[in-house]
Amino acid sequence: MGLLLSIFIGFLASLIGGLYLLGVFRRRQPGEPPLDKGLIPWLGHVLEFRRNTLKFIERMTQKHGDVFTVQLGGSYITFLQDPVSFGPFVKESREKLDFNKFATFLVRRVFGYEAEEDEHHILEVSSNKHLKGDGLKVLTQAMMANLQNLMLHRIDGAADKSTWIEDGLFMYSYNILFRAGYLSLFGNTTPESEGSEERSKEKDRAESEALFSEFRKYDQLFPNLAFGVLTPRQRMEAKRLLELFWNVLSVQKMRLKDNISRWIWDMQQFRNEKGMKESMTDRLMFVLLFASQGNTGPASFWLLLFLMKHPEAMAAVKEEVDRVVKESGQEVQRGGPLVDLTHVMLMKTPILDSALEESLRLTVAPLLTRAVLQDMTLKMADGREYLIRKGDRMAMFPYSEVQMDPEIHPDPCSFKYDRFLNPDGSKKTHFYKQGKKVKYYNMPWGVGSSMCPGRFFASNEMKQFIFLMLIYFEFELKNPDEKIPEIDDRRWGFGSMQPIRDVPFQYRLRD
Repeated sequence: MGLLLSIFIGFLASLIGGLYLLGVFRRRQPGEPPLDKGLIPWLGHVLEFRRNTLKFIERMTQKHGDVFTVQLGGSYITFLQDPVSFGPFVKESREKLDFNKFATFLVRRVFGYEAEEDEHHILEVSSNKHLKGDGLKVLTQAMMANLQNLMLHRIDGAADKSTWIEDGLFMYSYNILFRAGYLSLFGNTTPESEGSEERSKEKDRAESEALFSEFRKYDQLFPNLAFGVLTPRQRMEAKRLLELFWNVLSVQKMRLKDNISRWIWDMQQFRNEKGMKESMTDRLMFVLLFASQGNTGPASFWLLLFLMKHPEAMAAVKEEVDRVVKESGQEVQRGGPLVDLTHVMLMKTPILDSALEESLRLTVAPLLTRAVLQDMTLKMADGREYLIRKGDRMAMFPYSEVQMDPEIHPDPCSFKYDRFLNPDGSKKTHFYKQGKKVKYYNMPWGVGSSMCPGRFFASNEMKQFIFLMLIYFEFELKNPDEKIPEIDDRRWGFGSMQPIRDVPFQYRLRD
């Protein structure tokens, strides 16, 4: 009898523990935000959230208001969707709200990389040193050389340089930006190893083309990787691709390259000095490649497409670009010297800057997440207060409540190239909601501790690409009356959005 009682008590304890882990006993306590656990134990709303994050958050906001807690795959996440109350979330101390814990979990799941405790700090320091200021000027020159090698080679290979070349705008933009960015950061083939500079450039073109093809495969797996829902076949393919990138980007192979960026070199050296295994540093190199090149190509596609769909925007940007070239004392001529597009020239394009920011507003949708390390009180701008539990997560999805808010951005679904310009041509930074100035009026790069440390380099890459397209090429849509493609719903929350289909276009050298 005593044995049966012990077995029963053990079973009951296990059952209660299991139900606790499934979230069955979680209840909203006084002072906490509305709680919506969903109908499925433990999973909660994760299936709907993964299917279309935007629609799910909009539905929850309409149902519960601008603060609510939902259960997603065993985690409880409190969403803050009031733009004028973002300040406390952004400025809260890392002892209470921490970005690193969630980021560490994500890079381990997606890239197999075990991050160091001070990982984000090291990344910030190195990025501030090499991806902005004087360091950015050096990278600008490297990026320019690689962009021109890739973009003009396609034309050079044509029998008649006046013949239109047809391509898909998305794949063309993504291909060129990825390959040029990869070569600028991770280095070029040495002329000595190939016998001449032209052969080394040819090898760079061939190897970067092959690498982009494999990168694109991994990129398409990324949403399912992040949610941990790969099929067995997808899991095998992800493993193959990871091993391929760890090999191609290995420290050993990097040592054979010319022109490795100081950013990549420093990131390797930091890890070496800390005693990290070389094999783990190889994994970090793929994290850096994905983080730096996974969004600029898709973002450039959207900007080019919006410009082509809005002739007045295209004319304004093109006029500005031509003026900057002329003021530099250069001239674009077929068969003439290549344009030396400097960092100084890129700083003189307020219209292009505004058009880029507007395009990012419409098509970049990050989910900003923090781990809650201590019980805390969330204070709203209107005086409301909510208790947030230790062990939960907090998140903001600024796309729906900031970037597409008609009060902050009138006619939010329309592309307005001058939305971020004042009448005098200066950058516009004053936006309002309910009569209050909104500090965080556009958040494609994230905010606070999770703000993209490479945003200056990324902006430069995209501007260089658009600049070169405008000065070297004529280009047009094959089907100009066709609607802009819809966004792939699987990508919400993961940065730059991607279209569900490509857009045919054609280009050729300008006369």
